[in-house]
Amino acid sequence: MSETGPTLQEIPPDMVGEDAFARAVSLVEALLFASAGPVTASSIVGLLREQGLEAQADDPGAVLDGVAERYRGHAVELQAISGGWQLRTRAMFGPALARVIERPRRLSQGTLEALAIVAYHQPCTRVEIETIRGVRLGQSILDTLLEEGLITPKGRKEVPGRPVLWGTTSQFLRLFGLASLADLPRREELLFESSSDDEATGLEDTIQPA
Repeated sequence: MSETGPTLQEIPPDMVGEDAFARAVSLVEALLFASAGPVTASSIVGLLREQGLEAQADDPGAVLDGVAERYRGHAVELQAISGGWQLRTRAMFGPALARVIERPRRLSQGTLEALAIVAYHQPCTRVEIETIRGVRLGQSILDTLLEEGLITPKGRKEVPGRPVLWGTTSQFLRLFGLASLADLPRREELLFESSSDDEATGLEDTIQPA
């Protein structure tokens, strides 16, 4: 039998009597709250095994379903994000919170367009991005996407000059609230035209760099 790690030292009075499954759900819930980013399945399994919850570690999906059930009808919900899971505020509360929570700086229209091209055509080169956009890709746009951790080099294209190939990152998935690139909206749903009253596009509202 494998050794287990440090276990819970004190059980709060309101948790006394919990069965193994309920305790596993509570542990994973605590892990989700304590983690800055999405929690992977391997992290969940490792935590449960360390706490001697072998049966629950063999079925982490059931434990996650238990966490999701706890938040049914709440303002917070469990979401699959960037290859893991995270507790997030429901999207329906976004407009209300935007009035009281300071928003991070917005990305420019050109930066958003370049990012969308990379997302849907990756891996792609700088020249390919410029060809699709129809305008030159300024170095400031590329620098911004790199600084925000939204794109990263994905190798080099085997053509003369071997230009860098660009692709999106896990940070891109987190900011968009996507589990994977397969969850990207259809291209025709993304509109870049600014409205006459200067309202932000859906893409601008979605990307909120830290």
